[in-house]
Amino acid sequence: MTTFPALPFALPPDDRASSPHTGYTRGHWEAAADGLLHAAWRWATPGGALLDLPGPPSRSGVRSDGLEGYARTFLAAAFRVAGAEGKDPQKWLERYARGLASGTRTPGRDDTESWPLILDHHVRGQPMVESASVALGLRLTRPWLWDRLEPAVRDRVDQWLRGALRHLPAGNNWYLFPYTVAGFLESVGRGDAETARARERAMELLESWYRGDGWYTDGDGAAFDHYNGWALHLYPTLDAHLSGDAGAAAHHGARLREHLESYSLMFGGDGAPLYFGRSLTYRFAASAAVGLGAVSGHTPLAPGVSRRLVSGSLRYFLERGAGGGDGVLSLGWHGPHPATLQSYSGPASPYWASKAFVALLAPAGHPLWTSVEEEAPSEGPDRVLSVPAPGFLVQSTGADGVVRLHNHGSDHVRPDEGESAGDADPHYARLAYSSVTGPTSAANPADNHLSVTVGGVRSTRRRVHPLGAGHGAGWGWAGSWHVPVFPAGPATVPGLRVESVTVARGRYELRVHRVLGAPDGARAELTGWATEPGGPVRSQLYGLHGWEAPEEVRAPQGTAFTRWAVLPRLAAEAAGTVVLAALASLTAEPDAGPPEAVVDHVAVRPGPDGDTVEAGWAQDGGRTRIAFGRGAVTVDHS
Repeated sequence: MTTFPALPFALPPDDRASSPHTGYTRGHWEAAADGLLHAAWRWATPGGALLDLPGPPSRSGVRSDGLEGYARTFLAAAFRVAGAEGKDPQKWLERYARGLASGTRTPGRDDTESWPLILDHHVRGQPMVESASVALGLRLTRPWLWDRLEPAVRDRVDQWLRGALRHLPAGNNWYLFPYTVAGFLESVGRGDAETARARERAMELLESWYRGDGWYTDGDGAAFDHYNGWALHLYPTLDAHLSGDAGAAAHHGARLREHLESYSLMFGGDGAPLYFGRSLTYRFAASAAVGLGAVSGHTPLAPGVSRRLVSGSLRYFLERGAGGGDGVLSLGWHGPHPATLQSYSGPASPYWASKAFVALLAPAGHPLWTSVEEEAPSEGPDRVLSVPAPGFLVQSTGADGVVRLHNHGSDHVRPDEGESAGDADPHYARLAYSSVTGPTSAANPADNHLSVTVGGVRSTRRRVHPLGAGHGAGWGWAGSWHVPVFPAGPATVPGLRVESVTVARGRYELRVHRVLGAPDGARAELTGWATEPGGPVRSQLYGLHGWEAPEEVRAPQGTAFTRWAVLPRLAAEAAGTVVLAALASLTAEPDAGPPEAVVDHVAVRPGPDGDTVEAGWAQDGGRTRIAFGRGAVTVDHS
């Protein structure tokens, strides 16, 4: 069993009367914020402008990383103090005021304190990201910090922040950084045509990225991930809440409410968010949308459910080594984990987790803190929920609290980007993700993947084309197709295509794949979940139609959850057009039985427009019918 280092700072005793699931109260949140801030401030420069946390630098360089340390921790301090109505027993705002003065005195200079200039996103543009945290922190704490600064310092901060309005953001959530900067400047009487245009442009793009069901894509294309909660919903909804703009609050709040209808199911019974998408080292920032929903009132969740989710996520990571032995958030998931990271990740990047402390904007008497905790959505009856806009199928089982996300819509491939196997990202390319497993590394066999092998080369999955999604009582489905892309030789094979459908019932996943246009000698392989050998979570994969005998393969590089992993794999001949069906299961139930007898028959019937697959479920006699057509699929269950 993995052991994790104890936190170097104290938390209050658990309160199991008001918080029967997590033991955490508002006092725990304040203590956690103070503890994390004290640990980070050990690495501050003498003038407090940069927090140079230990670790390898990001691609933006050490000075930008130091600004990141200042800005992201400032956000935690700002939520902490604003939620306490200005009470600041640790005198955090004095430190950040001193850092503001030092960092903006000679920006761009190569000295101990000066902040880097804000430039275009492709020119070491990370300071633009951090400008939003600085601006939001100043807006939250205006009466106790900004209003008390010397006029010259306020002018310098204004000029530094305006760099975000005058340079090019990346084509995604980055447009919300100048939006947030402009919102702060307008809130302190410094708005002008420049701020107005930045906000207008951001909202134009945000509207174009909305896909429905409360989900945005992070930029053009199909990038659906945690950035929905901790950026695309957070910035505009919080801006409307702080400004008192009723129209904007209603607009953005309605979308946040709808988002939480599905997103609230994406936390496991142990508090873990889904391990899916990029920037996962931000950890408990995943709960920011839940906290903001409670603070703003735009949530479908009861206050006790909201606290269960946010406190469960915070406790999950604090207990599993996120703070290491010194209280500094590490680059990884539980503890350090390099495969979780991106090239833009630096030592202070994990402090984007500060966004979770938006929950502290709810004062002590708010129902978020006074209501008794209730069960998380994943702790109740088994649920299957389709979310058509992002192409998701969410499956949770109450007996073990495990949540699974079947991905048939998110790929993080830009519309102008070619499909290169070398750019395949394990955090998007897999068929499924969960709250208790992570994807294997690119150097090991891919988990939850349907590959086609041609000439000894296995394919990858890049651009995902949704075929639909739906659900009924106790079951649901989602489907997609993709063009297999190869890392060696020709990138694609003419006419080769894979159509995939997942049907979920209870803990089981019926996985049906149709391979079309495969050349002679081609083989297909399907893998299941990657888990720790002998661990509490078990992965099962059983061939129902077309597959050969299963085998177990190793992933020595492990996952974010285990140092070493194994996964089941099926294989089959795949020349021409073949239909393949399998049953998969991921479970932490100790007495869970084998999957062999769950489906008692599978029939595949060719037709003029495609193939039809019918599967019979032994326990209740249910029938699932999947009809593949010309670029379409229909699924029904009775």
